[in-house]
Amino acid sequence: MTRALPRTHFNSSRLTRFLTENAMIDAAPVADDVGQKLGDWLNFRQAIALHGVLNPDQQPAAPQPAYLRRAGLMTAEALTRHVDKVRAQLEQSIAQGASSGSGLTRIDMPSAELDEPIEPKTAYEPYRRFYAAHQRQMEVSLQTLRSQVRGQLSKGAPSLQQLASLDAAFENILSEREAVLLGKVAKLHEKRFAQALKQHIKKQAEAPTEGSDAASASALSPMAWLLPLRQAMRTALLAELDTRLQPVLGLVEAFHQYTPQEQ
Repeated sequence: MTRALPRTHFNSSRLTRFLTENAMIDAAPVADDVGQKLGDWLNFRQAIALHGVLNPDQQPAAPQPAYLRRAGLMTAEALTRHVDKVRAQLEQSIAQGASSGSGLTRIDMPSAELDEPIEPKTAYEPYRRFYAAHQRQMEVSLQTLRSQVRGQLSKGAPSLQQLASLDAAFENILSEREAVLLGKVAKLHEKRFAQALKQHIKKQAEAPTEGSDAASASALSPMAWLLPLRQAMRTALLAELDTRLQPVLGLVEAFHQYTPQEQ
């Protein structure tokens, strides 16, 4: 029995919901026409390239013999397991650090201990590097995975071959814009970090004199203001992973639908 894959929903992605719910961005307006928005993003060269994929000048090539198409073709279940494995490894890396044997670089969360007095830019820098390193690791891993999935589609039916070509064109066209947009998320975390630090410093200045119960309670958890921000970073990275995986999941779903299952 083939496992049902989650359908893609770009306009209500986990990352968008996280950023909205945490007041890091405003709620998205009603979506414009997708075709019009995509047209606004493409320059002349990219539009020509996309047109070439959608409207090939030459006649479609004759179908390959079945024995050639099947060479190296994975079953839908095997392809799904491969995607799930890569996803699980990246989730593990974000949540607890990459496990040995995964092939991923271990990227540890910075220490929660900050030297006083705390300077926002200096204090945030290790977290910026932590976030950027995970983004780079996701980007490299998922580019490889996406290419591998396209390779499987290119060995399938003509409709899957065309989809693989179309996905390659879209990845080439939109990858730069995606990197710019996702790169802004780290800036949103930095802004939130600075705001929380400012409130923390203000509370310290207004704290009761040493020796009171309130002061003693505060001393037990001096970094309490920082812990939610650290968890929010991990949550945002997991949500970003979901967003980056959407094209891959769409390709795998098509592969399930149009690849004959082994009996």
